[in-house]
Amino acid sequence: MFELYRPGNSFLHAMRPGAKLLALAAAGTGVFLLPGLPAIIAVMLAVLAIYAATGLGLATAWAQLRPVLLVFAILFAAQVFIAGWLTGAFFIARFATLLLLAGLLTLTTRVSDMVAAMEIGFQVLRPLGLNPSKISLALALALRFIPVLAQITGEVREAQRVRGLDGSIIAVAIPVIVRTLRMSDAIADAIEARGYNPDKA
Repeated sequence: MFELYRPGNSFLHAMRPGAKLLALAAAGTGVFLLPGLPAIIAVMLAVLAIYAATGLGLATAWAQLRPVLLVFAILFAAQVFIAGWLTGAFFIARFATLLLLAGLLTLTTRVSDMVAAMEIGFQVLRPLGLNPSKISLALALALRFIPVLAQITGEVREAQRVRGLDGSIIAVAIPVIVRTLRMSDAIADAIEARGYNPDKA
């Protein structure tokens, strides 16, 4: 469940994990600097083109967004109420683009490669008393959790829809929180069972 990597031979699969992480950071920053809706739509189309070029396909891109459609709807409604539909559309398009970018990284990079690349990059923090292994593991898990949480939300929504409760935010949010906490415990147990000790790194 936690390894979302999809094997392939595309240029993105061949790209070094460190370079992909830097590219994601730069692209994510650039998304927040875009001036308006046409620009963010153009970037989103470019990201979708990358999905197609890497062999992941548009269906995979849609799968990254589908579980959070309810969240999009709520955020869009809030933005429309506060600032208008144009601002709402811009906000949702930017959020969707960020999710698609994160999906490109998690789908084309193994967890182990991502952690190793982060450890190398964070070595500069060791003189400050920070452990690069702990930081890299935490960030790698956080990136992995983005699509996994989206998947959990989608599954909970489907289950609650059968019960006629999919329109209730509380009925969806509470099971998502419970499943997330259980998943966190399972990951912690798996890490401990494998004898991982970042303090020795």
